[in-house]
Amino acid sequence: MKPGSKMFVLLVLAVLILSACSGQGSPAALADTVVPETVATSDAVAPAADPEGCLGSAKAALVDLNCREITIAVENAYLPFNYIIVATGEAGGWDYEAFTEICSRLHCTPKFVETAWDGLIQSVAAGQNDVGADGITITEERAQTVDFSSGYVQIQQRLLVRKGETRFNSIEELAANPEFVLGTQVNTTNYETATDYLPEERIKAFEQFPFAIQALIAGDVDAVIIDEVVGLGYQGENADQLDLIGQSISSDELGFVFARGSDLVEPVNQALEAMRGDGTLEILNEKYFGPDFSVSQDDIQ
Repeated sequence: MKPGSKMFVLLVLAVLILSACSGQGSPAALADTVVPETVATSDAVAPAADPEGCLGSAKAALVDLNCREITIAVENAYLPFNYIIVATGEAGGWDYEAFTEICSRLHCTPKFVETAWDGLIQSVAAGQNDVGADGITITEERAQTVDFSSGYVQIQQRLLVRKGETRFNSIEELAANPEFVLGTQVNTTNYETATDYLPEERIKAFEQFPFAIQALIAGDVDAVIIDEVVGLGYQGENADQLDLIGQSISSDELGFVFARGSDLVEPVNQALEAMRGDGTLEILNEKYFGPDFSVSQDDIQ
């Protein structure tokens, strides 16, 4: 031992004894202390934080889906149900707001997946998406391959025509003239209704309704058969060019679609029923399907 080492050791021991007697250590020393994993510091377990995007809470949920991610197929091109605002890139529409509200009541995480209409229902039936939105009409034929939620709105099919149309005032009158052509969207109940009145060679089906509307304005088709709530949006933005005419051609109920046997059907139905009971659904439908809805085709991509 070097000279002076013994005195140094005694000083160190004295400091340690005084620290032990005081029952305190320096803040720096405490901060650097590592508690072995085998030592239990508390019986309480901190609750795990909800993952980003999870809505609602387990305590308030009608059915607790435990922050489960729910993929919802939307077209993002179907006013007023879903769209993307060009100026901001922000998604919006009835589907977005409705399923956000549903997840807030079921403690889940909504994830909206852009899906072309032509394969949207099939993507749900095959399990690629959990839910199909997009204003889907409840039909017996579709119910052979998917399950439906309860209906959330009743809609009417109408004829959309160019402003000042006088050649016909109903689909029956349009059908009576073999020169008239009717536009609509492929694989929709609108198309199916059109085939009840006209032969297929007189029906021009488009990938999306905006293309059908463009064809109508350009004079390539004589009318478009469309859901009234959607037609009102196109009429509103083209008030000087388009009109809805005639009586309702068909009355249909819209619902969400799920894979057959999905465990989400009942929880979503409970959420829709609660929204119907407290007035939320009525407010939502009025906002997007009412006369004050102001988003136009020019606003979206």
